[in-house]
Amino acid sequence: MLDHSSKTGGADPLTEMLRGLRLDGVDYARYQMAAPWGLLFPAQQAARFHFVAEGGCFLRTPEDEWVRLEPGDAVLLPRGVEHALASAPNACTAPLACCQFQNVCGDIAEARGGGGGEETLFFSGSMSFNVDGQHPFLRMMPELMWVHEFAVHEPGISPLLKTMACELALDRVGAGSILTRLADVVAASIIRTWVEHGCGDASGWVAAARDPDIGRVLAAIHLNPQEDWTVEALAKVMHASRSAFAERFASVVGETPARYVLQVRMRQARQWLVRDKLKITVVARRLGYESEASFSRAFKRVIGKAPSHFRAAEPEGLDGEARPAAAPPQQFTGS
Repeated sequence: MLDHSSKTGGADPLTEMLRGLRLDGVDYARYQMAAPWGLLFPAQQAARFHFVAEGGCFLRTPEDEWVRLEPGDAVLLPRGVEHALASAPNACTAPLACCQFQNVCGDIAEARGGGGGEETLFFSGSMSFNVDGQHPFLRMMPELMWVHEFAVHEPGISPLLKTMACELALDRVGAGSILTRLADVVAASIIRTWVEHGCGDASGWVAAARDPDIGRVLAAIHLNPQEDWTVEALAKVMHASRSAFAERFASVVGETPARYVLQVRMRQARQWLVRDKLKITVVARRLGYESEASFSRAFKRVIGKAPSHFRAAEPEGLDGEARPAAAPPQQFTGS
């Protein structure tokens, strides 16, 4: 959870909105591969994290470029876009679903493969955020985040990676549990550092969230989506008249307050249905709808599918298949 010392004089609205952001571990795997080898990681809703411990390999980025990953390198793909890892840029890549996984330690599975060449040892994890995948914060993240780009601002990352390399041998009691939690902490640290240093060159929603007036309104909506946020109620948050607020909100955010509130509420509803497994009637009642039918119509209008479509959904795992959550949430904790 993002937080700041009271010495800062209070958090800005963007930080307030990110205080409850969590990263939940879904599943993890250790890969022992020998050249030539290549694995294609399909697109998924959950984020993906890779850490190379020994040997090095190549990553095919979402932009279809091959880059070298050296031992000690770690990358995070927040939106789980398709990518590949291979022993060389020209190596054939096989779908991840072709891997044969065996449970070796606690929550960690293991896959071995490739030929008889140079060996590579790396660790991967699937992690889901506790907010909807269409949340503006997730949409503004880069497709690929490199740990070395943030290590200079987060000196604690390097020791964590060294400890991960040691634990990856899995020859000590509790190594699997420690390794999964280290991965969660490293991924959380990457995102926290990105936020604390301006979210890169992100604009749009970030600029709106940092607006001293509109930011307070956005924070109120995102922190309490179940509230009955009328235009009048939101205008009070901004300490402005109804007309002045509506005009300023539309000019800064790019859409009407009512439309924005509806989108946030329906995305939160999808989270309650998928992540928390709440019944549709419970979600409808929580959001103040008098009937399940009226809620379902609003939900489909925003999300594009009926609530029943998401009721039985499960988080995706390393191979793109459904997986239960396997680790406690890692919150973004600031200093």
